[in-house]
Amino acid sequence: MGKEKTHINIVVIGHVDSGKSTTTGHLIYKCGGIDKRTIEKFEKEAAEADCAVLIVAAGVGEFEAGISKNGQTREHALLAYTLGVKQLIVGVNKMDSTEPPYSQKRYEEIVKEVSTYIKKIGYNPDTVAFVPISGWNGDNMLEPSANMPWFKGWKVTRKDGNASGTTLLEALDCILPPTRPTDKPLRLPLQDVYKIGGIGTVPVGRVETGVLKPGMVVTFAPVNVTTEVKSVEMHHEALSEALPGDNVGFNVKNVSVKDVRRGNVAGDSKNDPPMEAAGFTAQVIILNHPGQISAGYAPVLDCHTAHIACKFAELKEKIDRRSGKKLEDGPKFLKSGDAAIVDMVPGKPMCVESFSDYPPLGRFAVRDMRQTVAVGVIKAVDKKAAGAGKVTKSAQKAQKAK
Repeated sequence: MGKEKTHINIVVIGHVDSGKSTTTGHLIYKCGGIDKRTIEKFEKEAAEADCAVLIVAAGVGEFEAGISKNGQTREHALLAYTLGVKQLIVGVNKMDSTEPPYSQKRYEEIVKEVSTYIKKIGYNPDTVAFVPISGWNGDNMLEPSANMPWFKGWKVTRKDGNASGTTLLEALDCILPPTRPTDKPLRLPLQDVYKIGGIGTVPVGRVETGVLKPGMVVTFAPVNVTTEVKSVEMHHEALSEALPGDNVGFNVKNVSVKDVRRGNVAGDSKNDPPMEAAGFTAQVIILNHPGQISAGYAPVLDCHTAHIACKFAELKEKIDRRSGKKLEDGPKFLKSGDAAIVDMVPGKPMCVESFSDYPPLGRFAVRDMRQTVAVGVIKAVDKKAAGAGKVTKSAQKAQKAK
């Protein structure tokens, strides 16, 4: 993978068996790089993506199943939009299994239907590239397909520059790289923490905002541990600084693997350090819950890399999910399709931020019954004043030296 381009994070979404892994696998295999396990991981990280690739299957009956009321195509697209993924590409897959194969009529019917739906959610179809593909056979993946001479290519019009092309790869190449927030204070949610012989403790995660440099004194929330960063590396190369979007490992002194874990957030101890949230106010949209949700409901929240049960402490108001206008004060319960402002309290110590301050740490999915029942955006956080936490010797030294 080339070093010159800005890293972009893509989430691949779509109904079961629409061809997500096959399509992604074909692209990556042909471009060289990344193993299958990595692909699976990417599918989970929706809230962190810059662009969503929605795969819809064009096969007989398959598209209808995905877009139907209980199909996942609709829910995934809504989820991507609500979580702030503003760029979208639609791959109309399995064109080899339409009736007849590679049918232009079938493709156009699907484009029309998907356009109508994504427009309702909030996407502007003019900014979306639609590409007819076969992830299995490779049609229109990297080279234009001889099987679809009728396809004259995709076009997108957008404020930041128009683009056009024929293949899925070209569409991916035209994703606008986001402006990475280097000017904000550091926030780095931990994905894992490793103990590496001869080196010590190495937390791993993606820089979401700010800059991480060797020599910095970082604080981990909500555990309130402060220590010095000895070194930072990405893809086994030492870095003098890590910027937003970089997936890095960094070595910390005098901290054991037991002190910090996945879901903790690292920040600069001297510049708005991250803190534990006593509670927070969020705007949530209930996607699919079979019953009614009332105060006291305590599902699991997935926010950045944290996975923690949180209680819906108070349902403050029901709102219109598109305009945000208030519909009702203090609703007794919420059901599928409702949007509301809710006060939430984490069941265990947790670090989150408001969406306006730190977007990647301010959006979440609500999981229950093995599915996503709601998504939300954090409006305000009630931060717990940190008591005296653990400050390692190396941190004290580093602080004195400055």
